[in-house]
Amino acid sequence: MSLDPITAALGIGTALIDRIFPDPQAAAAAKLKLFELQQSGELATLTAQSSIITAEVNSQSWLTRSWRPILMLTFGALIVARWLGWTAPNLSEAEYLKLWDIVQIGIGGYTIGRSAETVASTIAQAIKK
Repeated sequence: MSLDPITAALGIGTALIDRIFPDPQAAAAAKLKLFELQQSGELATLTAQSSIITAEVNSQSWLTRSWRPILMLTFGALIVARWLGWTAPNLSEAEYLKLWDIVQIGIGGYTIGRSAETVASTIAQAIKK
């Protein structure tokens, strides 16, 4: 039996919420937000984006599967260079802060993605039984 991507995402999301939020009220609020995303159609968009990233990672082309990590390393290097006092003459404070936001989102997405991958395999094994 195969689940559609949205149902699978809801299952993974609720399992992650249960693991991340020890407080039942906070977990319930997070689950409510997840179901609101599902109702608004945003969860479908996120699921589609996830499948695109998965296809890139599994690509046979080195460039296709590596461009995101290379981009994140570049942004990280720009931030480290600024901390060390080296900066591009045309890089404004606003641009620096946007780079930092991108790096934070990228690291957070990687961490959550790895956690979701672990939970997904556990859920898949439970479904097979």
